[in-house]
This record gives sequence, structure tokens and C-alpha cells, in this order.
Amino acid sequence: MIRKIIKIDEEKCIGCGLCAEACHEGAIGMVDGKAKLLREDYCDGLGDCLPACPAEAISFEEREAPAYNEEAVKASQAKKQMETNSQEKTLPHQCPGMQSKRIEHSQTTEITENHSNFESQLSQWPVQIKLAPTKAPYFENANLLIAADCTAYAYGNFHQRFIRNHITLIGCPKLDEGDYTEKLTAILRDNSIKSLTIVRMEVPCCGGIENAAKNALQKSGKFIPWQVFTISTNGKILES
Repeated sequence: MIRKIIKIDEEKCIGCGLCAEACHEGAIGMVDGKAKLLREDYCDGLGDCLPACPAEAISFEEREAPAYNEEAVKASQAKKQMETNSQEKTLPHQCPGMQSKRIEHSQTTEITENHSNFESQLSQWPVQIKLAPTKAPYFENANLLIAADCTAYAYGNFHQRFIRNHITLIGCPKLDEGDYTEKLTAILRDNSIKSLTIVRMEVPCCGGIENAAKNALQKSGKFIPWQVFTISTNGKILES
């Protein structure tokens, strides 16, 4: 049948993923760092994704397409909700990184009104892996930092020790949907990255961001100096 359906311009798409989040029907997904219309029969043609796209890469077109399958969409949404509920019930027993504990620190540093030593070292935006473009001027000849987002909270001197003189990308492999490998591969492959630093927490689930970065480096086909730092939950850099 001929009907109105969305069209995604891959040349304009910056891979931020906002359209996929805005699509309540689940018709849009991220493939190789680009938004894709994965299920034409899931697209209702109402365009909730259009205003979410900062690059204006989405438009309407009228063409031959399967009819909108509302029942299939509802079934898919119900399945995802069941999976989410199941994860919420089991996560506390499965992930050591969710074990609660209190961390005590010695009060040896006097806090003053002079904040000059605490200036941000962040040199680009956005920092979330899912929101970052795969190619940007700031990636050229960059020292790339890929970090689990909790590391900046656990390690007190994170800006000076890791973010300074680096382009920073962060994510949480436990909470973010999907794998970062394809997008990180594109970033490493399509830009002149000088070095790669990976910072993760000591908890097992944080290994996902390390594995994704290592796999991306291998798939990029490039030889780039790299190193991994592991932060403990009490804010120390662990010996490798």
C-alpha cells in the first residue's frame, strides 16, 4: 500500500540515537553508528522522531510500504517491558557492582573558596558515546579517553589525571542498550586518533566498556597505543 512513512538521510545522520529513543514503536534502531528504519510495519507515520533529530536527517515520504501493525508493536512493547521487569528483579543478585557499602575518607584536604585547581578539563561536547558523532574535527590527532561514567565519581582527580588533554567519551555498559563496538570502531577508523585510554571500574559488569573499546580498536585495523586503568569503588587506581 502507498502510505506516509519516515525517511532517514544517512549522510546527515550524526548517530546521536535521539530518534530511536523518541520512537515509541521501536521502528528505529542504530546500526553501525547510524539511525535505521528497522521495521517499516512498526512506523505509524506520525513522526515523533522528527523533532528529536538535531541534524534534520528525518523527513516524510509517501511510498509503497507495509501497513502499520499496531498489534505487533504492542506485543513487542509488552515483551520489552517483561524483560525490563525481569532484569529489575534479578540484577541485585547477579551484579557484584550493585552491592551497597559505605566508603570512608580521611578529611586531610582543606576546602577553600579558591576553585582555580578544580577547573574542568573537558574540551568537547557531547561526551556520551551514544550521542557523540562518529567524525568530528576534535577527533583529529586526539588522545581519546573512553571511560565508564562511574569512574569520574569514584576517582577524585579524574579531570587532571584522565580528561586533561584528551577527548572524552563515556558510557555505562550495564545500563545502556546495545553494544558500543560498532560506533567506537567508526570513530577509531575514520579519525586520526593518536592514543587510546580506557578507564573502567573494578566491578565485573564494567568489563563491557573495556571489551568494546578493545574490539573496536582491532576492527578499525589501526595500530594505536592503548592502555587500561581500573578504578576501585573506594577511588584508587588498581595495579594491572
